Parts: sequence; C-alpha cells; structure tokens
Amino acid sequence: MSELLVFIAVGALAQLVDGALGMAYGVTSAGLLIGLGMPPVAASASVHYAETFTCGASGISHLLAGNVRRPLFLALVFPGVLGALLGVLVAIHLPAAWMRMILTPYLLGMGVFLLFRSSRPSGLRDDVPRGTAPLGLLAGFADAIGGGGWSALTVTILLARGLPPRAVIGSVHLAKCVVSIAASVSFLLTIGVSHAPAVLGLIIGGVLAAPFGALFIRRIPARAASMLAGIAVLALGANNAFHLFA
Repeated sequence: MSELLVFIAVGALAQLVDGALGMAYGVTSAGLLIGLGMPPVAASASVHYAETFTCGASGISHLLAGNVRRPLFLALVFPGVLGALLGVLVAIHLPAAWMRMILTPYLLGMGVFLLFRSSRPSGLRDDVPRGTAPLGLLAGFADAIGGGGWSALTVTILLARGLPPRAVIGSVHLAKCVVSIAASVSFLLTIGVSHAPAVLGLIIGGVLAAPFGALFIRRIPARAASMLAGIAVLALGANNAFHLFA
C-alpha cells in the first residue's frame, strides 16, 4: 500500500507540472521507473499505459477550459499516432539511452532559447506553422522509444514559433491522449503489462492532478509560461546529460 501511495504522489506531481507547462510527465515517470530497475522498454510501456488515462483527463480538462485549437490538434495527432506506432516497433530493439543522447543537446539549446524569448515581446500567432505534421511524427516516434519526449519536442518548437502557450499546451495534451492510446495498444500486443502497482499509482495521481494544471495555464501570462517552459526544458536536458555522463 505504501508503494502505491508513493507512485500516486509521483503521478500527481508529474501531471501537475505537465498540465501547467505542457511537458515532463513521461520523462519524470519513466526516469523513476528506470531508476527503480525497470527495463527501459517496460518503463516506456508502463508510462504510456498510465498516460492513456492521465492525458485523457488533462486533454479533456484543457478542452473544457478552451485551451485547444482544433487545426493545431489535427495537424499533430495523425502524424503523432503513426510516429508512435513506428517507435514501438523500434523500441523493443533500440536502447532508450540512444534517444536521450540525441535529445540532450536539443533540450539544452531550446531551453536557453525560450528563456531569452520570454524577455522579448511575444508576437504570438494563431495559424498552424509549416512543419507541424512532421513534428508530430518525430515527437510520437521519440516518445514511444524513450517513454517521454512528445511534449518536450512539440511544446518547445511550437512556442518558439510564436504560438500562444495556452493553445499549444491544450492542443498538445489532447493529441497526446490519442497518441498514448495508439502506443499503449501496440505495447500491449507486443510485451504485455508488468509492474501493475506503478501503472495504477501513476494513473490515480495523474488523473487527480490534471484539472489543476489546466486551470493554472489559463491564469498565467504568456511570457511567464514561456519562461517556465524554458526552465523546465533546461532541467530535462540537464537531467539527460547527468545520466549520460554519470
């Protein structure tokens, strides 16, 4: 019972950060599971099982709060599903550390970029930038392999291209729900389910915390949200770098 409560607390904290900033649930959860000795592929599968519920709650919360832009959601979700399915097929053979090695310099650089950008006038736009569909494909693929990365890729690039943080985070989360379902079904058919208490705890904690993140992003200024996103991305990059060279 005490182990379940620990996973509930971790799931709630990860989802609160993820719902407010648009990232970090998968990375935080997968990092914890791997740290506890779970194989990377099993950790990625467990996180996606949990995200099917937590991202569903978060995505619906953002939809009800008016944070979702339909064109942006549609531009991300279909390529994201395809990328996730391809990623699952590769994940059973490719070490997750390889994807961490690729993402680390990107995360550090994009985090610095967002911090500098937050000090400038936002110049926000409402259209769907070119390259959004390939971005969804890449993000879905990376997310399935490493247990996280969908939000780190999509949110940072879309924010850097001038879209409103509220619309980006809401649309990304709703798309992530569909992508997680596709990845979960694929993982379930290939490796099955293990470590059920961890999955259950992450689901309970994430679902309980999801509405608070959606409300938080409605009340925070766009510039402040970009700054917090930059700090979060820098932290993810630093964490990846630490595990690479430790």
